[in-house]
Amino acid sequence: MKKIRLSLVLMMLLFVSCMSYAQVGINTTTPLSMLDVNGNMSVKVVNLSGNGTGNSGAAVNISDGIYISITPVATDDKFQLPNPTLFPGRMYIIRNIRNTITAQLTTAAGLLFPKNSTTGSASIYMYEGNLRTVTVFSDGSNWTYIN
Repeated sequence: MKKIRLSLVLMMLLFVSCMSYAQVGINTTTPLSMLDVNGNMSVKVVNLSGNGTGNSGAAVNISDGIYISITPVATDDKFQLPNPTLFPGRMYIIRNIRNTITAQLTTAAGLLFPKNSTTGSASIYMYEGNLRTVTVFSDGSNWTYIN
């Protein structure tokens, strides 16, 4: 009975140690990170259109994809990021593909902080020459953005 228990314990330790050092490589036999991709990578692209209600209307929710192309229909159409507390570590790349119409990026909770800043805001405006493309990261409480 002791041999069986000892064998089970050793097998579990071996399994756990293998799992804790697991690395996956794509197009490489010697991965250097948890996921090591040697080559091009594609991510899911989602196209979202504004609802044409501008600043006074309901927001279009961003909930899927990595690269988000937003198309405001009216000036200041709102596009809303999910609650950052529900998705710590999530990242989105968001681009306003309209040259002449401003889009408003908001969040369901928390604030939007520009990199290297301690001052956040409830929304940011995306238009030609100012934050037309932003990358946002959830820290588990707020969103940090870079452009």
